[in-house]
Amino acid sequence: MPTLANMIAIASPLEPAEVDCIHQLVGDWQVVADLAFADLVLWLPTEDGSFVAGAQCRPSTSATIHYDDVVGSVPREPRRQLMRQTMADGGVHLRAEHDRSERGIREVVVPVVHEHRVIAIMTRESALPASRVPSRLEISYVEIADVLCAMIGRGEFPQPQAPAGSRRGAPRVGDGLVRLDAEGRVVYASPNAVSNFHRLGVIGELKGEVLAEVVTSLLEDHSTVEETLAVVIMGRAAWSTEVEARGVSLSLRAVPLTDHGERRGALLLCRDVSEVRRRERELITKDATIREIHHRVKNNLQTVSALLRLQARRSTNAETKSALGEATRRVATIALVHETLSQNIDEVVDFDEVFGRALRLAADVASPDSSVRTVVDGTFGAVGAEAATALAVVLTELVTNAVEHGLKGRSGTVTVHAEREGSHLHVSVRDDGVGLDTDRVHSGLGTQIVSTMVNNELRGKIRWKAVPTGGTEVVLRADLSAR
Repeated sequence: MPTLANMIAIASPLEPAEVDCIHQLVGDWQVVADLAFADLVLWLPTEDGSFVAGAQCRPSTSATIHYDDVVGSVPREPRRQLMRQTMADGGVHLRAEHDRSERGIREVVVPVVHEHRVIAIMTRESALPASRVPSRLEISYVEIADVLCAMIGRGEFPQPQAPAGSRRGAPRVGDGLVRLDAEGRVVYASPNAVSNFHRLGVIGELKGEVLAEVVTSLLEDHSTVEETLAVVIMGRAAWSTEVEARGVSLSLRAVPLTDHGERRGALLLCRDVSEVRRRERELITKDATIREIHHRVKNNLQTVSALLRLQARRSTNAETKSALGEATRRVATIALVHETLSQNIDEVVDFDEVFGRALRLAADVASPDSSVRTVVDGTFGAVGAEAATALAVVLTELVTNAVEHGLKGRSGTVTVHAEREGSHLHVSVRDDGVGLDTDRVHSGLGTQIVSTMVNNELRGKIRWKAVPTGGTEVVLRADLSAR
């Protein structure tokens, strides 16, 4: 299905500000469709004098008129003629017709105006009224829809200062609707809106009350009040806010209703988001707990590393001292991963950052008396917590082995190349040392640790091979997908 941007590109040329106006209207016209119980279709004028449907919106409060998408279609006569008249005079026009299924359709043709210029046409299409008497809710909804359509025809909706994008839990028409007059007094409140404010603590009828005074009386002394609350509940600005009292949270959104720039009242949408906010607080608490656990694990590992380092210094046996030093380095590598996890909300780490720190640590410890240059080529990307620890230990071990047994205390270069494709990681660790020692490769403790972690933790494969020009290359393939 073509996007709105694609349809604008094939229509008559528009200025950037006019394109932004159309995008803003389409992003906020669901409220009009729900209030009007109607499908909305945006028609863009073309250079040949016709129109093309650029976007459509179906109501969530009633059945749709268009079961198929109409984007990309062109209007037929006499609709095209009425659209041309609307483009010319900038007025709102009505027409009624019967579709192929003999359903009666009422169509309102509304000009979309920006800076006093008609830039597009919006049609509001609904079923012809039935013989039954409409309810008070239906009458109020349609009255507000008429006001909003008139504002579109004057270039006053959506308001330029309206917040971009909707926050999680933003209210819609069906969640609850309150209509205010110019003084902020309630003219009409839908049943859902009455229920929302009753849960907040409002006693009695809302109609006839100044909503700001009612809400202010409910606020508790210790509660946090958003700065935008006053202007929203008075309907003075197209903003959103939240109010909380007695454990209930209401999300509020104001839509000022204007007539040639003069404020005539406001539409206030409200939704009970208590459950949403409760779950968000639970998630925040859980995230904080997980970060604290990682922080404590990091501290404990650093303590273990310090104890091993102290024991190594007191040891007189060279082999024992070397083994304790290697254990200290491995524990310190694991601590680096947990330190990163303790600073992140998600259970993933930026492995390029982690490995950069671990690489410097491994090279410095393994070659204290020689100059070793380390080069990292490519990126690892984000790695889950489960695989990050094993991958950090494996790569640190490979770099250490390259420095200690490949370069054997001499100056040289260790190059790490990483390629990431989705969850699959390909890494090579290469040195320009003396070459491959097959006996050492298969008998060393470090090699056994690496092989075990690659096979069991990373679900991958690893192999060692000699480089023809001298040195050794280790090739590692790992699967980082969640298990």
